[in-house]
Amino acid sequence: MILSISPESPGWLHAAAAAILVTHIGAGAVGLVSGAAALALRKGGRAHGAAGTVFFVSMLTMAGIGACVAPFLPQRISAVAGVITFYLVATAWATVRRPAGSVGRFEIAALMVALAAAAADLTFAVRGASRPDGLIDNLPSQPGFVFGVLALMAAGFDLKVLLRRGVSGADRIARHVWRMCAALFIAAASLFLGQPKVFPASLRDSPLLLIPEIAVLGLMVFWLVRVRFTSVFKVLPSRGFTLESRAGVQDQPRGTA
Repeated sequence: MILSISPESPGWLHAAAAAILVTHIGAGAVGLVSGAAALALRKGGRAHGAAGTVFFVSMLTMAGIGACVAPFLPQRISAVAGVITFYLVATAWATVRRPAGSVGRFEIAALMVALAAAAADLTFAVRGASRPDGLIDNLPSQPGFVFGVLALMAAGFDLKVLLRRGVSGADRIARHVWRMCAALFIAAASLFLGQPKVFPASLRDSPLLLIPEIAVLGLMVFWLVRVRFTSVFKVLPSRGFTLESRAGVQDQPRGTA
């Protein structure tokens, strides 16, 4: 994200633009580090909870700034991507903060946001793809299809949760895991693939920049398999994040949400 301010603009505007940019970049960096820590630490422990809280706050900050600023650049697909990232983190957090097996107005609002984001991104992507150069706002249109399909898939899972009147057990943790990991993947891709100019010239076209994204996806698959198909984890039906390691206790799988 680059904020272009006219040299003739007042000093306070330059200062505000610089503060926004620094906050956006700083929050993204903290989100990447804390997200990696949350994936590596023992699930349900205090360290994991602390890292997850930092990830939650930093990612909401980064995504919120991106969603608000990108339309003025203009980068409409990036703006909707910010909304989708914000939505993924917020719904992942709410999943383990809300009592198991319950839903409310938040989940209904989240479904509406996901559907609106999917419609917007797919519309922008189709418009870009129909142009001879395949661009929209001077950016490739293909990411719009990716984000649009992701939002549509997430909306489908939201609808499933609403129809079931909540989510619990292994489904609850799986929903938390894949949404947090999807948001972390977006943040990693935005930096390592979306901003190659911040890296040394020798790395800009290197496959090494794919390693963080592949690592996030690999860890997401690992934890989803561990949650869904082993008896190691148990979720107690109470408020807050209650993932615990309990040998011999098994949640009955009912399909990821």
